[in-house]
Amino acid sequence: MLRDDFRFWAAGHLGSALIRGLGSSLKIRVEGDAPLHEFRRAGQPVIFVFWHSRILPLTYLHRNQDVLVLISEHGDGEYIARTIEQMGFRTARGSSTRGGARGLRTLVKAARKGSDLAFTPDGPRGPPKKFKIGALVAAQLTEAAVLPLTAGGESMWRVDSWDRLVIPKPFTHWTLKYGEPRFIPRNATPEELEMHASELEQILNRIQDDVDGRTVAPEREPSVPSSDGRTDPGG
Repeated sequence: MLRDDFRFWAAGHLGSALIRGLGSSLKIRVEGDAPLHEFRRAGQPVIFVFWHSRILPLTYLHRNQDVLVLISEHGDGEYIARTIEQMGFRTARGSSTRGGARGLRTLVKAARKGSDLAFTPDGPRGPPKKFKIGALVAAQLTEAAVLPLTAGGESMWRVDSWDRLVIPKPFTHWTLKYGEPRFIPRNATPEELEMHASELEQILNRIQDDVDGRTVAPEREPSVPSSDGRTDPGG
């Protein structure tokens, strides 16, 4: 047990150091973030949704924002949890397949207290780019806006994994892009939730296709508004 704890601790520190080093070399452009600034100024939490394959660059781009992330209870989840906690996130354990109800309760309580949430709706094991409705149930219960986002760039490596995890190549141009926020009615039926899921799936795919392969220069340095409405470039 102590050996496992040390391995998880070491992986978390090493992983976060590598993400920070890689992320600091990127040239970032930000698009569509005006609604997020408005929500932050109003003190309203949001529910970020993004594909599992983009978890690495988005961990860097939304670091130190105290966002609560649902992490699977499977073995690899512990490595992910330790790493992103070092990047300034909080974690709840559970998924659509294991511990889901308990994890969802934790997220709902946090959002009702003002915390932003983050979901990878195709995680933890796929199928890739298939939007499961867990994030939408959380949006129903909390009345928080669902905010799709992605990150893509001119050059990347892809890991041979179920999600084709992307790793940005150093010193390349990348875009952090947000879609339009969406509110899920409290009384939405299961059929309506599936409709919203299908539409958000299409939105995530569209904005991802839009940013991948771009070589445009950044308009400005990335800045994500903190929960108290101030702008924080992270650290």
